[in-house]
Amino acid sequence: MNILFIMCDQLRADYLSCYGHPFLKTPHIDELARGGVRFERAYCQDPLCGPSRASFYTGRYVSSHGVMANADPLKASEWTLGDYLREIGMQAVVVGKSEGRFNARAAARMNLSESSEQAFALRNNGFVPYELFAGLYPDPILPEDLGYSDYLRKHGFGGENPWETWANSALDDQGRVVSGWQMRNARFAARVPEQHSETAFITDRAIEFINSRGPTERWCMHLSYIKPHWPYLAPAPYHEIYNAHHVIDPIRNPSERINAHPVFNAFMAQDYSENFSRDEVRQTVIPIYMGLIAQLDHHIGRVIHALEARNLRQNTLIVFTSDHGDYLGDHWLGEKDLYHESAIRIPLIVNDPSSSADHSRGTASDAFVESVDLVPTLVESAGGEPSWERLEGRSLLPLIHQSRDDTGWRDYVVSEIDYGDRGPRSLLDVHPYQCHAWVIRTDHWKYVLHEPFRPQLFNLKDDPGEFIDLGDDPAYEKERAQLHERLFAWQRRLKTRTEVPTHELYRRGPERDEKEFGIMIGHW
Repeated sequence: MNILFIMCDQLRADYLSCYGHPFLKTPHIDELARGGVRFERAYCQDPLCGPSRASFYTGRYVSSHGVMANADPLKASEWTLGDYLREIGMQAVVVGKSEGRFNARAAARMNLSESSEQAFALRNNGFVPYELFAGLYPDPILPEDLGYSDYLRKHGFGGENPWETWANSALDDQGRVVSGWQMRNARFAARVPEQHSETAFITDRAIEFINSRGPTERWCMHLSYIKPHWPYLAPAPYHEIYNAHHVIDPIRNPSERINAHPVFNAFMAQDYSENFSRDEVRQTVIPIYMGLIAQLDHHIGRVIHALEARNLRQNTLIVFTSDHGDYLGDHWLGEKDLYHESAIRIPLIVNDPSSSADHSRGTASDAFVESVDLVPTLVESAGGEPSWERLEGRSLLPLIHQSRDDTGWRDYVVSEIDYGDRGPRSLLDVHPYQCHAWVIRTDHWKYVLHEPFRPQLFNLKDDPGEFIDLGDDPAYEKERAQLHERLFAWQRRLKTRTEVPTHELYRRGPERDEKEFGIMIGHW
């Protein structure tokens, strides 16, 4: 079984037609859902790219793998999806964004050559790059070897930084070049033609990878799109498919701003939040966000067609997901970073072509699932043996293959927040180590444990919009204590003993010591 692992960046679950958006049309993604399982309650482990992806790729929670910010590298001891797959003879490549940071200290300690496959994997969260494209390339951080730059120049779109001047620039009503960094320009079409846009380029490279595989090669391709992540600029015609009439109302209430929690208040004070709280901004940006999603859907359809043309569709498991959501003005916020459903709930579709999944095809699961569940799911589907001494997620295959509901499945999910390198840290004047919070969400409640501020509590049954913070209400002391203990129980079960296979622990004991080693303790 091959694996096509598609991830979008900053895509909300409710901005797909198969998840109920009233206007946005995503027929190719919907088709994946009709042929697979759509998970309605899937959650990321952190609403920030780097930490979230580290959990996706390791199958471990943020508190375990230690990636708290986008600039943090994985510990060298962490195993990734790519490591597990290579161990069983399966290549694992990334086309697009890996969000990996090179752990130079670890590489030097292990004497890794910078040109070795291990070093390439260490740079890219365990994947070997086929085509890297992180999607944010202002002049100070533009790499000299960016493939997209070479591609644009080859097709006549020149300049020292063709991403900035073509993909991230537009022509305004007077024909002047304006920047995609200013959201007011989102209504204009990107200068780059659609067929040479970022999404089209990455798709072309993904199709080239598929077409270059031999009939017996086993592979996992992580097709990782930067969009619909900002800058919010779309090429024609996707910049004008939707308009302000297609913008749904924000999930927000004026009462949220009254006596707001200090962390929530600090995030509301950020420029991006103040801007997205304005209707003018939402009505300008969200139609473009939707257009970028429609463009993604079109190109995902091209990838699926390429699989079919090579007769690979019937033996390729496809996962479609996102690393986190986007507030888009919900709760008076922009960006991601916090604990509301808009930020931590993600789309997740698993399309398994095997006959074992026939009974679940086209269904929607209400099971609580997490991004840490994907590594054990994909390793098992590839015929590998998950390393349960490390993995903290659980395989989704029982929900897909077995005739069973989610009875006995987990009854809560956990996400974590760290804003140690974000703007609110300065406003709150706290040490980076104190910029952490843990979120536990059950059917009924959402509890947020902040360090060092008071907790938050939301009654999701009575307040599904998460408007009323009960974190300091004396009437809910019992509920807070119970959820605090559940969170503490989760923390106690995190796996730190990762270097010893579980089966080995059962072999250890005094009987083995005497029989195999001749060690006699306490004998008379």
